[in-house]
Amino acid sequence: MLPHALPGLRLTRLMLRDFRSYPALETTFRGRIVVVTGENGAGKTNLLEAISLLGPGRGLRGARMSELGRRTPGEQPRPWAAAGRFENALGHFDIGTGTAPAQEGCSGGSDRRVWRLDNAPVRSAGELAERIAAVWLTPQMDRLFQEGASGRRRFLDRLVWALEPSHAREVAAYENAMAQRNRLLAEGGRDPSWLAALEDAMARHGVAAAAARRGLVTRLNAALAEGVTGAFPAARLDLACALSEALGREPALAVEERLRAELAAGRPRDAAAGGATVGAHRADLALTHLPKGLPAELCSTGEQKALLVSVVLAHAALIAEARGFAPLLLLDEVAAHLDAPRREALFVALASLPAQAFLTGTDSALFAPLRGIAEGFRASPGNLVPDADFPMPECA
Repeated sequence: MLPHALPGLRLTRLMLRDFRSYPALETTFRGRIVVVTGENGAGKTNLLEAISLLGPGRGLRGARMSELGRRTPGEQPRPWAAAGRFENALGHFDIGTGTAPAQEGCSGGSDRRVWRLDNAPVRSAGELAERIAAVWLTPQMDRLFQEGASGRRRFLDRLVWALEPSHAREVAAYENAMAQRNRLLAEGGRDPSWLAALEDAMARHGVAAAAARRGLVTRLNAALAEGVTGAFPAARLDLACALSEALGREPALAVEERLRAELAAGRPRDAAAGGATVGAHRADLALTHLPKGLPAELCSTGEQKALLVSVVLAHAALIAEARGFAPLLLLDEVAAHLDAPRREALFVALASLPAQAFLTGTDSALFAPLRGIAEGFRASPGNLVPDADFPMPECA
């Protein structure tokens, strides 16, 4: 578990304007565990998404920025904004984000987004990453083990990015070079020099991405082996990636050179296939339930959820070690597929962590063990009010 000595990061105030289902919202949080309950469609996930967007990246849904503005029938999405006040060991700071202002030439449907830190423009994602980190579980992640490799790869990349913000740039540069190469090959590939330049970019950025993924999996497995996940099942991650395997045998420059040569030699094959058949985009992630010796895809839904909780808790421990503060935990409908012993184990774990945790669910009875420990709210479309069944604990 995360050591108590680590300073906490807390969101103490959240303000929303025309975000998803919220025309306007201003609320304060005093609890270290916050429970938000309400019917389906009440805006619980929207609330967690807004919090996740206060850091770098596209948030827990991965949505386009133009999809986030509140809309009414027959109208375009409105410009939106989200702002939070945070407290840490050094005091408080404010982060705001949203659609670029209209005077900068942006409409409500724009995908351009701006951030502000203590009312000053943010120069880079790294500047935000130094102040805030969040990890999350959502119901959509329950399908990780039944869907294709691309979803598991995105999941892994988000874990890497939380520790190494530069990883996002490497993946984006790799995918951009690959898309250009695919297009050039589809058009007949009449420019060998340009193809060589794109393949060089794919080799450099692809090997850098593979190295970061390999490093993260190694560190996560070490954390899982140390038992940081408490009563949740022991798990092991395995990265299926030819580049990663090669990096275990030889220097990165040699792996780059081999990939560059394979791409050049495979141009006719890739043109026929409609895309590159080797590279970092072929990576996949496997998760194993160690006590049962079963791959996650053969486990029950509850066991899969428990395995993901293990990974998220281990990841939170890594972030705390690397950043010096525990991240926010955003757990959407996390209790729904856990049996009573697992739910109790989760609540015990959260109560012992220095991290601030936000949990959502439709059934408030599932969170009854947290009464007296957690601060509760009831969500309804466009509104959030304190839940009398979860009075604010005196020790929060």
